[in-house]
Amino acid sequence: MIRKHFAGFAASALAMAVTAQAFAGTVTTDGADIVVKTKGGLEVATTDKQFSFKVGGRLQADYSRFDGIYTVNGDSADAAYFRRAFIEIGGVAFTDWKYQFNYDLSHNAGSSEDGYWDEASIQYSGFKPINIKVGRFDPDFGLEKATSSKWVTAPERNAAYDLIDWTNGHQNGLGVQVNGTAGPSLYGSLGLHAKDQNDVNGDSVKQVNLRGVFAPMHEAGNVLHLGVNFARRDLDDVGGLDTRIRSRLGMRGVSTSGGNDAGTNGNRLTVAGASNLPAGSYGDDTAWGLEAAWAMGPLSVQGEYIKRKLEADSNAYQDIDAKGYYAQIAYTITGEARDYRLGRFDAIKPSNKQVGAWEVFYRYDYLEGDDDTVGTTATSTVEGKVHNLGVNWYLNDNVRLTGAYVKAKVDNAQNTAGDDSGDGFVMRAQYAF
Repeated sequence: MIRKHFAGFAASALAMAVTAQAFAGTVTTDGADIVVKTKGGLEVATTDKQFSFKVGGRLQADYSRFDGIYTVNGDSADAAYFRRAFIEIGGVAFTDWKYQFNYDLSHNAGSSEDGYWDEASIQYSGFKPINIKVGRFDPDFGLEKATSSKWVTAPERNAAYDLIDWTNGHQNGLGVQVNGTAGPSLYGSLGLHAKDQNDVNGDSVKQVNLRGVFAPMHEAGNVLHLGVNFARRDLDDVGGLDTRIRSRLGMRGVSTSGGNDAGTNGNRLTVAGASNLPAGSYGDDTAWGLEAAWAMGPLSVQGEYIKRKLEADSNAYQDIDAKGYYAQIAYTITGEARDYRLGRFDAIKPSNKQVGAWEVFYRYDYLEGDDDTVGTTATSTVEGKVHNLGVNWYLNDNVRLTGAYVKAKVDNAQNTAGDDSGDGFVMRAQYAF
């Protein structure tokens, strides 16, 4: 009996202790009430929406195996790596001011000199519907680039982007961008960027970007999207200039730089250009892009066309012309529609959390460029063709598994070790919050 009463007393004492702990601390604010959200990351915000703070991120773990054109010796090789490992912090300060800081723990964005920052920006939205953004961020060029890497359909964006990597990459530089909407169907942006590449006078390379989008149909499962892009930079006084256009042909693991590679086995296709050229060899570098997309229910079709011209400033060199495109079709077997926000596609959210959402896709990439032989007038057109076939399984709003088969074929290429084709397979496990 004594033991029974003692046990009851102990339980009562424990309950009182827990209750005391529960009331030991009180959260107070000097303004509006605070709301804490834990779905899709951790967000703390005031109820009047003047202040917010959100922590999120993404982890993409890849394994790839490839052969032929993808390797130096043509034999099989593989790579296992973190494609991205971002910590993302963003929010609102004083209603109209927004901030975003994304750091890449996998060290694929940025460099050791400037830090591995994917984005570090501040945006002012007080001139609605106009926004002004300042800091480090990728320039606005292309539909697939505007779509987050978490929600692009294939593991890697289209190979035609390799022709114009400078147009939509920050390259450790800084920029200012003005963007905005006109009604529910029109979007536009204008950006000026200073890139981390100095000319002989010590000036950074300046770049201007323009993008316009018209989307008369702009709801999930009911999309008609049309867009145009323009970018230009001046390379006239840049010494040690690298005009090479190189492509991974849809297989990221073959890169021998950037932190995710297959050692010395990886091989990238050189489409055109040369490296370490003297100042004054080339001047204006211009790129154009067209984009289009259509979606009806679980079916989506999209594509982009890209053209680039790099003008020679010396008779010892030739103009470099390059062009490419891709066409993609995707279908969600389980019936979900891909979300769309003006100017870009977004996530597929499973309607059944037990089964998840299953999506199949096919994409064809094409790129070509004039192979400039320095000091001569001889040119030949190097072509690359890439087939991407795969499946995505969205287990829930945060977890996604991807498997994709990639087949490439090239014509007139020099650095192929005798192979003009290659096969590869990529698997990805993604967690985004």
